[in-house]
Amino acid sequence: MPLALLALAIGAFGIGTTEFVVMGLMPQIAGSYGVSIPMAGLLVSGYAIGVMLGAPVMTALGNKISRKTMLMFLMGLFIVGNALSALAPTFGIMLAGRIIASLAHGAFFGIGAVAAADLVAPARKAAAIAIMFTGLTVANIVGVPAGTLIGQTISWRVTFAAVAGLGVIGLLGIAKLVPPMPRSQSANLRGEIAAFRNIQVVLAMAMTVLGFGGVFAAITYIAPMMTEVAGYSEGAVTWLLVLFGVGMFVGNLVGGKFADRNLMPMLFVTLGGLSLVLLAFTVTAHNKVLAALTIMLVGGLGFATVPPLQKRVLDQAHGAPTLASAVNIGAFNLGNALSAWLGGIVIGAGLGYTAPNWVGALLVATALGLAIWSAALERRPSRAPSLAQTSCA
Repeated sequence: MPLALLALAIGAFGIGTTEFVVMGLMPQIAGSYGVSIPMAGLLVSGYAIGVMLGAPVMTALGNKISRKTMLMFLMGLFIVGNALSALAPTFGIMLAGRIIASLAHGAFFGIGAVAAADLVAPARKAAAIAIMFTGLTVANIVGVPAGTLIGQTISWRVTFAAVAGLGVIGLLGIAKLVPPMPRSQSANLRGEIAAFRNIQVVLAMAMTVLGFGGVFAAITYIAPMMTEVAGYSEGAVTWLLVLFGVGMFVGNLVGGKFADRNLMPMLFVTLGGLSLVLLAFTVTAHNKVLAALTIMLVGGLGFATVPPLQKRVLDQAHGAPTLASAVNIGAFNLGNALSAWLGGIVIGAGLGYTAPNWVGALLVATALGLAIWSAALERRPSRAPSLAQTSCA
């Protein structure tokens, strides 16, 4: 495999670290700025909204210039955003830094996957894409726990400065190792937008928002939940995040394995299981051992939905997958923003730090209902109706 893939994987590692590390450092960040935990949850919601909006916009801009140049520009945005977060004197500037960094997220993975595939022979394209995305999964096993430990023992500002440093390494690697690449030749914008008239595409994205959102409802507030309810020390949160990362890694592999063979049954099992596990988390959060096992299950079941949901969108967006793929990355993060916001509301209402688990279970159960509806539409003898046809029925 070419070394250019390593540069892309380093960029993915940095992006994955900055996305998730804020959850383990939320009490420290909130304390620094004198804001509440629900207010600090806006750092998750703001980042997620930035990904949601930035993914299609940056991907469209990426069609105008070479892929290598766009990847370098995205890494530059990532560096600026994390450096601003590290230095931010106020909570508002910290939030602005998070949003700036988030704009690079979706487009980097979308354009980077295409670039990775172009670096190798046709028979090795999937393996090349997997190597790049390994950076994201490893971030949750190594980067996030390490960043959390640094933030808790030294300063959370050092964590974000270190993440900006990872961005610099990624940028230099892309500049040095990624060969000049032509701009992408995707379908025209009208053709890409037309894919969203397919109700199956809309349903798949709704499943993404609600299904993956359930994971973030619980994980966004994992630090205060584990310290205040389960009785763990702040330092133990680092190892709990390692367990979450291990669950992610395994779940992603399992989801990818079955996505090609039994996509919808896989979604039924993972969404149903995730809803039950999140429901049980309201009880298991009071026991250290059970809480740790539940966190790993949430990571495993949650990320087992990612490959089939992404593939579902690509399969249904016939002939125009580029924008749909980018928007679906944004949909994952819309779910993150929605659930983090809802979780903050129930905590702020005095329902306790385990209340977001109920929110997550409800969101995932709704996604399961949409999956069942989508499968029922697909079983009809005629082709799946368009959104316009369904609305007129």
